[in-house]
Amino acid sequence: MLVHQDFLALRFPADAHEVGPVRHRLRTWLKDSGLTDDEASALVLAASEAINNSVEHAYPAGSDGTVDVRARVEPDGSARVDVTDRGQWRTPPPALTMRGRGLLLMRESVDEVELARRASGTTVRLRLTPSAGVTPASAIAPECDVKVHDSSSGVVAVVCGDVPVEAAPSLRRTLTTAARGGTVPLTVDLSGLGPECGGVEMALQDVAEALRQAGNRLVVSSAPSPPTSGG
Repeated sequence: MLVHQDFLALRFPADAHEVGPVRHRLRTWLKDSGLTDDEASALVLAASEAINNSVEHAYPAGSDGTVDVRARVEPDGSARVDVTDRGQWRTPPPALTMRGRGLLLMRESVDEVELARRASGTTVRLRLTPSAGVTPASAIAPECDVKVHDSSSGVVAVVCGDVPVEAAPSLRRTLTTAARGGTVPLTVDLSGLGPECGGVEMALQDVAEALRQAGNRLVVSSAPSPPTSGG
């Protein structure tokens, strides 16, 4: 274990009994580094999901393996935690399994989640910006309504009403929840979108990346343009 004012580096066996002490060390270091209780809790929650995934799924049963946790606080106050294993990533099935819930919870808890999958192992990178807080998925702007239903090809989310720029984070969380954290293909229907739509593109970019990292894709559909009248 390496502990420094600017970074924390832990390596531990891929054993469920190690998760609690690692979580405690990470939380203590984050709070000592200036994060608030809420910020530290959100980042530790997301990191715990990544750690549990590595411990439970990265290595074949009965084999030895290790997990690395590295944390750093940047000069702007943002905090990053990387969780790395040397096993094999397995894409979760379409149903909302515990692994799908883990990805969803990570993306709801912090501002950025990136999966780097290689033959030599997987790294989950988590980033939380200062005082960002976590907005509940239900806090989407009242002008916007999202209706979600299952289809034979995945999940369809119909966005109706206005989506101003300030509603982008809430729309992102709503769509990410619909896609089970990116583990289920998602179609977004914008046929009912209102004239104020500055937040849509920002939300869709983040959701598309979450789906791509999980091996799925985002399909965006909208109503066809009305036919022009002949003259």
